[in-house]
Amino acid sequence: MSASLSAIRNRRKKTAKKGVQFCLMVCGGSGTGKTTFVNTLCGRKILESKDCDDASNAHLEEGVSINPVTVELEMEEEGTRIALTVVNTPGFGDQINNEAGFGEIISYIERQYDEILAVDCRIKRKPRFQDTRVHALLYFITPTGHGLRELDIELMRRLSPRVNVIPVIGKADSLTPFELAASKKLVMEDIEHYRIPIYDFPYDEEEDDEDTIEENAELRGLMPFAIVGSEDVTEVSGQKIRARKYPWGIVEVDNPKHSDFLAVRSVLLQSHLADLKQITQDLLYENYRTEKLSKSVEGGAEADYSMNPEDLASQSGRMTEERLIREQDKLKEIELRMQKAINEKRQELLVRENELKELEAKMYRDHPEQLEAPTSTVQVEG
Repeated sequence: MSASLSAIRNRRKKTAKKGVQFCLMVCGGSGTGKTTFVNTLCGRKILESKDCDDASNAHLEEGVSINPVTVELEMEEEGTRIALTVVNTPGFGDQINNEAGFGEIISYIERQYDEILAVDCRIKRKPRFQDTRVHALLYFITPTGHGLRELDIELMRRLSPRVNVIPVIGKADSLTPFELAASKKLVMEDIEHYRIPIYDFPYDEEEDDEDTIEENAELRGLMPFAIVGSEDVTEVSGQKIRARKYPWGIVEVDNPKHSDFLAVRSVLLQSHLADLKQITQDLLYENYRTEKLSKSVEGGAEADYSMNPEDLASQSGRMTEERLIREQDKLKEIELRMQKAINEKRQELLVRENELKELEAKMYRDHPEQLEAPTSTVQVEG
């Protein structure tokens, strides 16, 4: 057994013993299958389905609500316990003006960063704390058979600097295989065109092993993932499976030919869980932390949220350097004032010393028999 493989297995054992905290946010328009997906992912009812709208209240806009729910999952494959927090965002996309919805979601994500930042800034840090940061966001795209809507583009662009965005097509069984393939292609073209930095399963061909490269390349080729969820169990060929029954046939949730559900489940709860958490900590949180601290320098100038972490760190360094230069100038000014005051006192002492010498000489002239001859006046350099 290689040393690296042994180290990986040791880490897995420690992780399985301690358990893992992971936070998943689901977002998208109403009716895209978010609730069913979460309940299918957890294997039990975690989220309640939205009741039918009352026609008499159809004109009212309730807005976006943020609903976090935590559930303990036991992963049978590796024996790992996962404290999964699911953050649902019902109401998003239901308004004519969704600006407030954007603000609610972004504010929630940034508040979790603020809590960690407060812990980091303490002199004595807590060795263990609850990590409520959102590690992954599944964005459910409406299965229209077309590309992204303006709403989809705007939300993913705003959230991608704060969270790992993974696009999925909800209720993908409403599309034919041909329509689904075309829709996936259009969505990825839009993401590339608008330069939306989604989580695209990054890998390094020079540093990563062949298995990692092959796995990530395959997952990248599936994006956006086609999701079919079901809380119903159906018997097929003597086996009970999760599926959706239609007059024309059965769509199996766990069948890779019918749905990408298993791939998404593996990404979130197994293969890429650690990577999503690491990117959140090392890139997204550090980016936010740098921006926050940069704004606090010299009264909080506005930070540029489009800058990458290296540029933000450089900006922070420049601001700190400018502050040090100003402090040095102030110290020099104080030093000059003190030197001037010292010189004035020295000149004043010299004048008094000469006056004393003259007084002593005068007293000797007046009473030579009582005093010794004074020494000659000593000239002190100014």
